[in-house]
Amino acid sequence: MMPSTRAFLREAATVPGFGFLDFVHGYVYGRWPSLYVGIATGCHPLSRTLGPPARWLLDQYERAARHLGDDSLVGGSPAGKTGFADVYHGKVMPLESASRLVSVRQEVLLTGLESVVPYPVARDLILREPDRIVALECPCRAYRANPCKPLDVCLVIGEPFASFAREHNPRKSRWINQEEAASILKAEHERGHVHHAFFKDAMLDRFYAICNCCSCCCGAMGAYRDGSPMLASSGYVCRIDADLCAGCGTCVGTCPFRAVILNGDAAVIDQQSCMGCGVCASVCPTGALTLVRDFSRSDPLEIP
Repeated sequence: MMPSTRAFLREAATVPGFGFLDFVHGYVYGRWPSLYVGIATGCHPLSRTLGPPARWLLDQYERAARHLGDDSLVGGSPAGKTGFADVYHGKVMPLESASRLVSVRQEVLLTGLESVVPYPVARDLILREPDRIVALECPCRAYRANPCKPLDVCLVIGEPFASFAREHNPRKSRWINQEEAASILKAEHERGHVHHAFFKDAMLDRFYAICNCCSCCCGAMGAYRDGSPMLASSGYVCRIDADLCAGCGTCVGTCPFRAVILNGDAAVIDQQSCMGCGVCASVCPTGALTLVRDFSRSDPLEIP
């Protein structure tokens, strides 16, 4: 057994209700992330044969989930049940917040983030050794015919997750420092990609990675477009200063959530579709777009 597997198992033993099946689930997910995500999204060549039984097994796992759902937290999840979006979900983060998360120098313990991550499962952000970061090949991009490049843009942060990803995926990962992580975030933001802090029940019920997601490859964004509530808003929404908007349309083609349209000679934001990622605001040549706090949505995920 690899040292990182033993470390994962030791920490799993400290998580209330985290049983053997949860450990096996976490091991499979962490050991073969591309296969796991590829089958779940239908992108892997084996998805046709392995997809149905894998989804059946996952459904059985969800039915036996340790936690009970709560209608006040996740719309569409009947009380007493959990769904895939509840146990595997992401929180949209603007560049500044994501950069702060990969730059912390001390351990972070934020638990019970119901107002931030509105899901009944996996709401804790616990960073042990936050300077331990691995750039992992994106599982969503890996099996696409023409994936967005570069591939190694998933940032696995803190222990025991970083060492587990590196030891079990040596050809698809590399150690990076915090400055390199911030550079990856900035470069991905400039490519028009969205930063998501991902949480998963099998990853010890908590945050484990920041993924830099493109709307064309990302399985979570595709699921979100299809109606699965896998992503939570950043807590911000974009606003347009009509006096500054030149109607150039740059933001329309940039928005990864298709929340901006051009109406005549001015851009218009679909407030319901906007997830507050800030990509459009960063490319506006006139500075007409800004992010503002939307108090009707979940709180931002920000490190104090």
